[in-house]
Amino acid sequence: MLENSKDNSSKIENELNETESLSAENQLNNDEFESTSDDLSITEDDDQENENEQVFEDYSELSIEELVISLKNLIENSPVQQIKSPIDQIKNAFNEKFGALLAEKKQAFLDEGGESIDFQFSHPSKSEFNKLLSEYRVKREAYYANIEKKLNENLEKRLQVIEELKALIDDAEVSTMYKNFKAIQEKWNSIGGVPKSTYNDTWKTYQHHVERFYDLLHLSNEFRDLDFKHNLDEKLKIIEKAEALADEKDINFAAKQLQELHKIWKEDIGPVARDVREEVWQKFSDATKKIHDKRHEYFKDIHSKYDEMIDKKMLVIAEINALDISKNSTHNDWQKSIDELETLRKKYFDIGKLPYAKSEEIWQKFKNATKKFNTAKNKFYKEEKSEQQDNLQKKMALIELAESLKDSEDWEMATNAMKKIQSDWKKIGHVPRKFSDDIWKRFKAACNHYFNRYHQQKNAVSKDQQVVVDKKIEFLESLKSKKKFKKEEVFDALNEWQDLGKLPKNSRHLDSKFNKLIDATLDNLSLDKNEVVFLKFKNLVDSYLENNDYKKLDSEQLFVRKKIDEIVREIQQLENNLSFFSISNKNNPLVLNVKNQVNEFKEELALWKEKLDYIKKLDY
Repeated sequence: MLENSKDNSSKIENELNETESLSAENQLNNDEFESTSDDLSITEDDDQENENEQVFEDYSELSIEELVISLKNLIENSPVQQIKSPIDQIKNAFNEKFGALLAEKKQAFLDEGGESIDFQFSHPSKSEFNKLLSEYRVKREAYYANIEKKLNENLEKRLQVIEELKALIDDAEVSTMYKNFKAIQEKWNSIGGVPKSTYNDTWKTYQHHVERFYDLLHLSNEFRDLDFKHNLDEKLKIIEKAEALADEKDINFAAKQLQELHKIWKEDIGPVARDVREEVWQKFSDATKKIHDKRHEYFKDIHSKYDEMIDKKMLVIAEINALDISKNSTHNDWQKSIDELETLRKKYFDIGKLPYAKSEEIWQKFKNATKKFNTAKNKFYKEEKSEQQDNLQKKMALIELAESLKDSEDWEMATNAMKKIQSDWKKIGHVPRKFSDDIWKRFKAACNHYFNRYHQQKNAVSKDQQVVVDKKIEFLESLKSKKKFKKEEVFDALNEWQDLGKLPKNSRHLDSKFNKLIDATLDNLSLDKNEVVFLKFKNLVDSYLENNDYKKLDSEQLFVRKKIDEIVREIQQLENNLSFFSISNKNNPLVLNVKNQVNEFKEELALWKEKLDYIKKLDY
């Protein structure tokens, strides 16, 4: 098998030296990058690392039902090996919200007189959530069990290839061994990943026997040189690709591609000639370093950005802690504080999302900051809820009283009682929202029913009242047909209108028509202006008195007194102005004009005093 000629001695020595150099390169390669393999070598640790590079949804704001939907969507639509972190977040959020709901239901049970030992509570979402978690665990375990199975199968295949390589070396046939060796290499490279715990040992064993094979290549330098040349060409291509990756904008993509190039360099391509081996490796190492440095700077920038976001979020948390809720005593107070908190919450989330590994600690601080606020708010509304229950009982009692009076015929008693009921209702505070609309509709219906009946009976026209209406309509028409009136006839018309009787409320528009007719008639008489004004006034207040409209009588008297006061002040002001003029200026046109104004105001004052005297004499 091995020739012992002196001509080949130096070649054998060179081959052995090249083998030592090859082992050194392999060791450098192994130090530069940890062993890699195909997708089958992914483990749970790798999955966790991949998940930490992603930013998932903030599940803390979702309801219990929405969390169940999110869990289901993740399990059904995402690779099972990439969702551990979001599922952990969903679990934490669900347990917190369900725990709060459970505590609330238990407290309500105890408040109603129940015993803690008897408390039971179930929720359909809890059962579905547990079922989905169980489904996830089964899928995840099956996924990794399948991975482990395939990795172990690949390990057996690689061990078998090593045995084939050992057999090739032991039974080497010079004419066929290189061809058979290349077939073994192809077979080795086609096998997928193996368990990480066995990868290095398996690879080193394989490389050891590859080196043993190259010890035999001195029998066929032509094959060896051809293999070295092929390997050099392939490694130069790898270097070109690595150097091109230095310009790739997506640094994560570049790093993954570089890792794949190292895998090909290490596993798929054999050694090169000794005289170029160090130079080739150094070029590849330099290209690798550029990408590593660029990736380092990239993550340095990313971490700086995350640190800035954390600082901003911490400032918002400080603002939440500084919210002063110590003086909140009403719903409006709390509503204002709730709005302030919502503004800060929005500000917190608008800053952006952090990776799960960085967000967990600051998220806990944010939750602790809002917990103090929510605890005080919940305490207030719990007490408010108790007060609202008392208010509900009070309003229900008023409703029952109103409903008992709504058909009463004792109008005076029932009207006073209904007015007091309405007043008491307004003094009572809020009731639970779910009852608010119903009890208001019931209360309003009872009140409306009574007052509609009250107004109908009050406005109803009796037979006697109808006789008054008909007579006054007939009298009004007779007056309209008369073209001229004397002063005495106007007074007679006024007296007769009053003598015909009092109009019911729904027919009092006839009084307005009569008054307008009288006013127009007086304007057409040759009477003194002030006399006409007084007669109109007298007619107006007489109609108020006839209809028992005391409110309008009071308003009219108040208006007359106000006018008297205004005119008195005007007269005083004018007389005061006159005092500044000397007696010698008594014929001054300006002085004469002021005196005329004073006389006019005095005449007007006399008329208004006459009106006041008349309205004061009325018996009301």
